[in-house]
Amino acid sequence: MGGPDSLDSVEPFLRNLFSDRDIIKLGPSFLQKPIASLIIRKRLESVIEAYSLIGGKSPLLDITNAQAKALENLLNSKFEIRNSKFRVYVGMRYWRPFIEEAVDHAMRDGISRILALSLYPHYSIATTGSSVKKFEEAIKKYHVDYFSAISWFNHPLYINALVENIQKGIKTFDKKPVVLFSAHSLPKKFVDKGDPYVNEIKGTIDAILRKVDIEWHLSYQSKTGPVKWLEPTTEEVLHELAKKGVKDLLAVPISFVSDHIETLYEIDMLYKNMARGLGMNLKRMESLNTSPKFIEALSDIVIKNAKDLGWI
Repeated sequence: MGGPDSLDSVEPFLRNLFSDRDIIKLGPSFLQKPIASLIIRKRLESVIEAYSLIGGKSPLLDITNAQAKALENLLNSKFEIRNSKFRVYVGMRYWRPFIEEAVDHAMRDGISRILALSLYPHYSIATTGSSVKKFEEAIKKYHVDYFSAISWFNHPLYINALVENIQKGIKTFDKKPVVLFSAHSLPKKFVDKGDPYVNEIKGTIDAILRKVDIEWHLSYQSKTGPVKWLEPTTEEVLHELAKKGVKDLLAVPISFVSDHIETLYEIDMLYKNMARGLGMNLKRMESLNTSPKFIEALSDIVIKNAKDLGWI
């Protein structure tokens, strides 16, 4: 999705986000922007305060640039004896660098084939779907080969990267904690219409459970806007677990591959404080970010797709 790179860019970032009917429909189309303006006006002060608490901006671009550099280096090291040369560009949906800017940049550099790699492991029309739609709008004006890798929720190396960080997180407790998988929420009507997001989240969890023995629960965070979202919410599950006597809890942000406001503010501050007030010790699994196993997973996804397309 991208994220604001300063406090001044919080409002235009939110405006871009809430204006996208692929991610959330706010009434009939002609009311989308007016309703978005009302939501932004109501939430702006609290969102700016949240970004202030995590450094005055989203760290997402810096982390994604680091992921891109690590991926580019790994891909080129694997093909240094051959003619294949990889360049990795970063394009984001709702703030700079926008997807269309990244495509234009690649074209100026003379790139002849583009593989769009979604950094959402789990497909949803509201996230990957919106981003791929924007990518295809941007790329179609150029005469180049392109392909989109849109879902890799159960890729073995991605699962290994998650398991490694979950096991690290478990070791930070004196006793084995309960694991709470917290996924970004989604308007429920998307799933009711067949969106695979929830099934893919559960597919990731199933793959993890085949490798590590844990007591676990699933919840959804970050809902916003006047529609019905997925349940149960992370707040609700925290209260339920406290009532059951759970004392140690490892939060695993299952649908995120990078640190941003949902991990650094919502989990690390809001949920941790809520858990403490309920008598629980909540810690968060370290995000994948640039972990070598995760970069290896991305590399494998790229290489397999490129081979299937006959590009390498």
